[in-house]
Amino acid sequence: MPVRSLRLRLLASAAAAVFLALAIAGFGLHLLFERHIERREALSMEAKAHELLAALRLDTQGRPVVDPLPSDTRFNQPAGGLYWQVSTASGQAHSPSLWDQSITSMPGTPRDHWRIRRVPGPFAQGLLVIERMVEPDRSSRAALVQVATDDSALSDAQREFSLEMIGSLVLLWLVLTGAAYGQVVLGLKPLGRIRAELDRMRRNPGARLSADHPAEIDPLANAINSLADARAADVDRARRRAADLAHSLKTPLAALAAQSRRAREAGAHEAADGLDRAIAAAGAALEAELARSRSAVAREAQAASRANVLAAAEAVAAVLERTEAGERIVFEIDVPEDIELPFAASDLAEILGALMENAARFARRRVTVSGTAADNEVCVTIADDGPGIADTRAATALVRGGRLDEAGPGHGFGLAIVSDLVSATDGAMTLGAGPLGGLEVRLAWPAAAAS
Repeated sequence: MPVRSLRLRLLASAAAAVFLALAIAGFGLHLLFERHIERREALSMEAKAHELLAALRLDTQGRPVVDPLPSDTRFNQPAGGLYWQVSTASGQAHSPSLWDQSITSMPGTPRDHWRIRRVPGPFAQGLLVIERMVEPDRSSRAALVQVATDDSALSDAQREFSLEMIGSLVLLWLVLTGAAYGQVVLGLKPLGRIRAELDRMRRNPGARLSADHPAEIDPLANAINSLADARAADVDRARRRAADLAHSLKTPLAALAAQSRRAREAGAHEAADGLDRAIAAAGAALEAELARSRSAVAREAQAASRANVLAAAEAVAAVLERTEAGERIVFEIDVPEDIELPFAASDLAEILGALMENAARFARRRVTVSGTAADNEVCVTIADDGPGIADTRAATALVRGGRLDEAGPGHGFGLAIVSDLVSATDGAMTLGAGPLGGLEVRLAWPAAAAS
């Protein structure tokens, strides 16, 4: 399954690239160190080889003779770790340290410089050998001169260097990976701003992405803004058409109402009643469509307006107290003065007006409106002491056309319209049994949206 995190992809790519680069660098450093210590050791053996050459001569039969022997005592100890050997076509001479062993030769030995190579040596030792063809005298007879040393010390030095180098490279890899992580986080930080601004656009369709972005992100921000502009234009056109349609139907409905009155005056009461019911149903549907248009406006007006819950509740209560249903009801409002919601006061008044009017119609004596502000949400609750509803009927009340009281007036659009308005402002609406025994409607908005 592919990794979906861009941050993990970039970090894994950077870590792999740094690891590969350090591995190549480590291999190169290993080779350089090996060549360096071989050259240093070869220079040391060349000095001993020059001492050997100064004492080398060929006898009358062409056999090599070394007199005096080189001064380094390791040449004189069997398996002493330092060896020399001189070979001609007539014979061979070697250091006492070789005892009864010999150093292998290889064709193509140069005459103008010392050749360095590693060979298996005597006494189960690996040898680092320098060798060269020389002419000890004017007889033009050539001799192969070889000086060798046990390479175990060189191998140990190389191994210790490699271990220390690997530890250092691993530490360097961790440091560079950490730096790459910081670079990735810093590079992706503008995308975090894009996400925050997109969330603001979700809550407020009128908002747009800012222009303060890196040059690489500007095309993306401009494309998103263009898409949002096109969407807003489409929504506005659709809303205007729906509103125009709703308003255009009011004139035919008014004409039908006039026909109903004429029919009733003419004594056709049954036909007039049918017309009145049809006109009322069509009018309720129009009002519902207009409410949907208002809910779209409420969504676009978010974060641009503020509505005080206490002021809206008191204004609605003052109006309802003058109605026939509200005269006998006591409205108890318990809302802190500083609770505000991020949309127009008219939208909040429409929400509370529908809910408080519904509560007053079913309440016996009391309707309460309370508000609380917690860390994660802002809640407004409307409760009454009426008959209430069963939990199984709560969902029905929020469906367009669903009614709690089939015998009463209305067409079942009220609570559904309120639910649309609440949803349009990023809120949630739930129905249930209240502490007064009747219906309790709970409205909740995220605290982040309300702040």
